[in-house]
Amino acid sequence: MNAPLAITMGDASGVGPEILLRTFCEGGLGDDVIVYGDAAILHHGARMLGLNVDWDQLPIVDLGLLAATDHRPGRIDEATGAAARAYVERATLDALAGKVAGLVTMPMNKEATQLSDPTFVGHTEFVAQICGVEKVTMMLTNGPLAVTHVSTHVSLAEAINRVRADRVLDVVHLTVDTLRRFMPGPRIAVCGLNPHAGENGMFGTEEAEHIVPAIEAAVAEGIDCTGPHPADTVFYQALHRGRFDAIVCMYHDQGHGPMKLIAFDTGVNVTLGLPIVRTSVDHGTAYDIAWTGRAFTDSLHHALAYARKLVAKG
Repeated sequence: MNAPLAITMGDASGVGPEILLRTFCEGGLGDDVIVYGDAAILHHGARMLGLNVDWDQLPIVDLGLLAATDHRPGRIDEATGAAARAYVERATLDALAGKVAGLVTMPMNKEATQLSDPTFVGHTEFVAQICGVEKVTMMLTNGPLAVTHVSTHVSLAEAINRVRADRVLDVVHLTVDTLRRFMPGPRIAVCGLNPHAGENGMFGTEEAEHIVPAIEAAVAEGIDCTGPHPADTVFYQALHRGRFDAIVCMYHDQGHGPMKLIAFDTGVNVTLGLPIVRTSVDHGTAYDIAWTGRAFTDSLHHALAYARKLVAKG
């Protein structure tokens, strides 16, 4: 890999820049990364934590948006929210231009960023918009199991409306296309939307009307795709029976809840369908413990490893 991986430092008030600095000091970032953020915040944070940082060995694209006096750990702040958005925008544009091999994003705070950009709903949607693509999905993975989503950052009422055959099939395609980089025939389980996957229409008709047609279309293409499976048992079948490599979930919490239980410290968030590689830590800004030295660093290690894996298979 010739170009480095970009790491966006995330919201300065949260744990992202802290985890980045501590990981660097532990020798865990590697020599193939470049940080997008504000040097003033990183320097101030290092002093707060008593870290001995070899700044000559940590390349930084310094956007110069924040000063040390703007560093307010644990507080929702319009300036830090806007800056976090700017780091991602610049890194994404540089990835599209080939200046970086891909990006690994540290957490932003949606509420803070919406103070300057009310349309912001999340990294996934924002990066997709910059890249000019619409067919994207969020994948969470701990390595052995991948979980993708028909919808993510929308209300539950809107999530139900988005369960349509074409969208379900799109997410199956995105999932299979990514996993085929690493395995010849990924086994895909598709969740139902309703309890017990609708119980043959007793608890809803979305399965028969939208999910089954998508599964049938995928199978007709030669994809190993089954379902709709009840969401309350499919994770057990995947983890303890080894039946599936990926689970397509219908909405945010259907996939996020189990994966946060399975791999809160080690999970990786990957955006599928982009022309660039983008992974992320699978946790938030954790304002309550930000810049106290208590945040775990494992997720960044895994996000970097998966980004390198995708770049190598690109």
